[in-house]
Amino acid sequence: MTRLNKTIPLINKANPLKKTILNTLIASGLLIGFAANSAVAANYDFPHLETVGTSQVNIAPDMAEISVQVSLSKDNAKEAKTAVDEAVSKFIKRLNQAGVNKQDIQSANLHIQPQYHYPSNQPKELTGYSASRQITVSVKDLAKLNDILDSALEEGINRVQNIALKSSDETKAVEQARQAAIKDAKQKAQSLAQGFERELAGVWEIRYLTQHPVQPVMMRMNAMQSDMAESYQYGEVSVQERVEVVYRLK
Repeated sequence: MTRLNKTIPLINKANPLKKTILNTLIASGLLIGFAANSAVAANYDFPHLETVGTSQVNIAPDMAEISVQVSLSKDNAKEAKTAVDEAVSKFIKRLNQAGVNKQDIQSANLHIQPQYHYPSNQPKELTGYSASRQITVSVKDLAKLNDILDSALEEGINRVQNIALKSSDETKAVEQARQAAIKDAKQKAQSLAQGFERELAGVWEIRYLTQHPVQPVMMRMNAMQSDMAESYQYGEVSVQERVEVVYRLK
C-alpha cells in the first residue's frame, strides 16, 4: 500500500516576486508543513521542486522474540538467588527440549535488592530480599510460541514483559518498500513538472533515513474460540520507507 504525502511547493529564486508570494503563503498558513525544510530549501538558487516518496509493505510474521522475567522474594539474599536461578535453569532446559538453540537464548544478570517495611514513626525494618532475572528468547518457529509461554509459567517465570512478532523476510520487504518509495517520489515529480509545464533536469539531492519495521507487540485473545492455542491473533509486520528528493527544473 502506497501512501501519498503532500509535496513541497515549487520555489524559483530567480522570480522577483518570490518574496511577495512567500509572504502571502506564510500569512495564509499554506507553508506550515514546509517550515521544517525551509532552511535547506533557502540554499537553493535555482528552480527546483521537492517530492516525498513513501510506501508500506505488510508481511505475515513467522517468528517471535519474547522477554520474560522471574522475580521472587525470600527471607535472605541467598535463598532469593537460588530460587530465581532454579526457575531460569528449568525454563532453559525446557527450551532446549523444545528445539530452541542456545544462541537464541539470552539470560540477563541477576538483580538482588533488599525489601523494607516502613512503620509509622519507627526505623525501617528489613523484611527480606527480592531477586530477579530476565530471559530473552528468539522463537524461530511461531507454532511453538504458545507452548514456550506455557512452559515459562510452569517453571516459575512469573512475568511476560514483551512479545514482538517478526518475519524472516524483513530484509527483502525493506528493499521492496524502499524501491516503492523511490518510484513514488519519481511519479510525483514527473506529475508535478508536467502539470506546471516544466521539465525535470535531474536529481539534485536525495535525503533518506533508515526506517525500522513496525512489529506487532503481544497478542489479543478471541474468547469465542474454544481452542486456546489458536485463540491468539497474530498481526502483521509493517515495513515503511520514506525518501525525499530534490529535482532541478529546466
